[in-house]
Amino acid sequence: MSTGATSPSTSSTLVGLIWPSRDDARFAALRAIVLMAVGTALLTLSAKIQVPLPYVPMTLQTLVVLIIGTSYGWRLGGATVGLYLLQGAMGIPVFAGPTAGIGYMMGPTGGFLFGFLAAAVVMGFMAERGWDRSLLRVIVMMSLGHALVFVFGLAQLSLVMPFAKAWTVGAAPFVAATVVKTALAVALMQAAWSVTCRSERSQ
Repeated sequence: MSTGATSPSTSSTLVGLIWPSRDDARFAALRAIVLMAVGTALLTLSAKIQVPLPYVPMTLQTLVVLIIGTSYGWRLGGATVGLYLLQGAMGIPVFAGPTAGIGYMMGPTGGFLFGFLAAAVVMGFMAERGWDRSLLRVIVMMSLGHALVFVFGLAQLSLVMPFAKAWTVGAAPFVAATVVKTALAVALMQAAWSVTCRSERSQ
């Protein structure tokens, strides 16, 4: 039987505050399905908005991954990115490249995909502990999230080429864009919390 109570673990995130969960299994399942569907759709769309570069295209995916992890929390955020990776593993064309499948994920640039999952989980874990509500901590969070993506990406890329070249093609061209996306992620989270808190106070 539903009590209508909000779960503390979900209300501690931005999405948990905007759309609280309830002690109702069917409602919780429907809520998770909707949020995961929205998240994977955004990840797919952000993968297709890209600037083609050799080896690794420049996309908006890292921005979306960080926002999903931070606003969803580590469980739902991780599950959402995990579902996105599963879709790609099944051959659904959701990635930035023209192909998908296990082979693509195990290829030179696949590490960045696994970095998405790690970043979403870590961002969600930190957000649930209040790191998303302080400007300085949000900056640290988003920087760490981007760093995780690059660590995983460069690790797999360096399996097929020297690390120096992996850095040249897999990280160096993205430094300026990463700074911009980090700043944008910080601004979006700060604005979202500001609007949400004002809305809560006005009720």
